[in-house]
Amino acid sequence: MKWTVLSDNRTTDSRLETEHGLSILLETEKHRILFDTGASDVFIRNAERMGIDLSTVDFVFISHGHSDHAGGLRYFLRMNDKAQVIVSPDAVSGKFYSKRQYLHSITAQWPEDVMDRFILIDQTREICDGIHIIAHIPQNHPMPQGNRHLFVQDAEGDYLNDDFRHELAFFTDGLLFTGCAHSGLENILSACPYPVKTVVGGFHLLDDHETVEELTELAKRLKKVYPNTQFYTSHCTGDKVFSTLITIMGEQLHTFSCGTIWKRKNSWSMRYTTKPSKNWH
Repeated sequence: MKWTVLSDNRTTDSRLETEHGLSILLETEKHRILFDTGASDVFIRNAERMGIDLSTVDFVFISHGHSDHAGGLRYFLRMNDKAQVIVSPDAVSGKFYSKRQYLHSITAQWPEDVMDRFILIDQTREICDGIHIIAHIPQNHPMPQGNRHLFVQDAEGDYLNDDFRHELAFFTDGLLFTGCAHSGLENILSACPYPVKTVVGGFHLLDDHETVEELTELAKRLKKVYPNTQFYTSHCTGDKVFSTLITIMGEQLHTFSCGTIWKRKNSWSMRYTTKPSKNWH
């Protein structure tokens, strides 16, 4: 198994572009799966610079309906004529807004002419060959404070707090992809009925939202409940948040950025092929 970060907020490679978005290519023995598509076609240009052929991707997994994760989908589908798109129907039909700083739409554009390639997921199930999709994540643990800025627009035009029913998580062979983890990292982990060795994605823990005490308690719970799980994050995890979490989680917590490549070796040891971003330290 191998995963490569194609789009992220950060990079240590001057060849690669950054954006507020996330896209990761996962390669297994059976499949090539694109986790999210960033906000634009940045991930495509970065893939080309890294010598990666996205035309051979089998599946695209869209974690939720926000444009920083699904904005690049229409560009991808122009260059790949076979990949199926795994997404929640609530992501496709929803109208999403952020009121952080000012009111603006964060709704992704969906290419209507290829909807026959979409696999709409409204319940947890296996797609094929060990590919599991987790839907309608129970909210039994604290939700990220950053969600208070995020809304959906109903049929009457009113703005309602987003409940993130449109968010999915992806699991295969010990790896859990969280997208932005708007549903909360603990909730996603609890909803996954399979043993998780590695968590990859954003945690939606923005700087100056959760208190240091809240973050410290979260880190302690993760370390206690998931002592053998490795966590890799970037995108919507703040620099100060990461610094707080790592003081508790230590070697269980890692960062990634554009250009990061991880490969699974024996017994789930991972090889890191680019230097960690200086922004985290």
